[in-house]
Amino acid sequence: MKQFGKILKFELKYYLKNKVFVGVTVFLVLLIAAVMFFPRITAMFEEDNTVDVGDIGNVEIGDEQNQDDLPVMLIKAEEAELAEMVRETFAAAFNGYNVQITDSAIDDVKSTITAGEAECAFVLTSPIEYIYYVNNLSMYDSNAAMADEMLRHLYQTNALVQSGLTAEEAGDIMNIFVSGSVESLGKDQMENFFYTYIMIFALYMVILLYGQMVATNVATEKSSRAMEVLITSAKPTSMMFGKVIASCLAGLIQLVAVFGSALVFYNLNKSYWGGNMIIDSIFNIPTELFVYMLVFFILGFLIYAFMFGAVGSTASKLEDINTSVMPITLLFIIAFIVVMTSMSSGNVDNTLMKVASFIPFTSPMAMFTRICMSTVPLYEILISIAILIGSTVGIGVISAKIYRVGVLLYGTTPKLGAILKAVWKA
Repeated sequence: MKQFGKILKFELKYYLKNKVFVGVTVFLVLLIAAVMFFPRITAMFEEDNTVDVGDIGNVEIGDEQNQDDLPVMLIKAEEAELAEMVRETFAAAFNGYNVQITDSAIDDVKSTITAGEAECAFVLTSPIEYIYYVNNLSMYDSNAAMADEMLRHLYQTNALVQSGLTAEEAGDIMNIFVSGSVESLGKDQMENFFYTYIMIFALYMVILLYGQMVATNVATEKSSRAMEVLITSAKPTSMMFGKVIASCLAGLIQLVAVFGSALVFYNLNKSYWGGNMIIDSIFNIPTELFVYMLVFFILGFLIYAFMFGAVGSTASKLEDINTSVMPITLLFIIAFIVVMTSMSSGNVDNTLMKVASFIPFTSPMAMFTRICMSTVPLYEILISIAILIGSTVGIGVISAKIYRVGVLLYGTTPKLGAILKAVWKA
């Protein structure tokens, strides 16, 4: 235990004094600060640009000036009455545009748009048919979808009026309000999606980053022959567990610094976010889910870090690390893809995810995702955690034995069969 404590302290100090580690942590904290303070800074600039209006007349002039500053949306129809009705309807719906009627030819309308004098145009060939002209169609352009809804509503209203109803009666029928509420008896997937995604992505980045660092550190010590001295003065189990747990603690310290600062900055600027659903859901994670997140995060990190460390000890040269750890990396990426695909589909209780919830290499992500976005029986959670704990300890012990054998193997990269044979004899 004394050897383990010394190795743990030495390795943890190495991470905390590493300039890259400190630099990345400071950069992420500053980036989080910039994001969290952005609404406050934006609000400050908006206040500076606010014009003090003295009387009602000035307000009306200001409104007209703002209307003139808006991008132009053109409406063209053969019937003047239809064009006016559409203009009035669109002016109310598209409040970010200056909606105008045009009698110009279609070629002139196109030229007006390409010249930048108007942003878009709706040319109606009938009350329910149109052509939407726009210069550069954005992937977020929803004008056509809104126009479909507005024209459908206008057509139905006119049809009711022609059937004998008054305009007010037709409007009451078309504008009927349907009130409904949703009560989830289980988990709200949309509410839990964002912090589930962040946890999975954070685990993905930390395992790949720190797992690679563990493998690289082990290979560096081996190539410098320092490991041969260390292995004679300390037990392989103490060395392996000390290195891996130190890297785990370093990763947790970095995550606490980043997410802790994010929580502080968010609380300082909470009123400026205006009840943003995504931000609120991230920072309002329930305590129960937070505990599960820590459990699966730590165990998932340890099980992969042990494997990275064992593989690093078998590499003869530092340049061979990337090739050696490729199978472990691919295994983890496959688990990540399975989980993310299930999350995107909304079905996190499919057969593949249920099986993955009990496989130690995939359960840290799969079971946590199911806990967050579905209703999982407590016994399944406990079985998954028990399997993961047992597998982590077992893989840690086996990795320590591989570490002891691998440090003495030089030259060509040993084959898996030879390593397992040597471990068995050891």
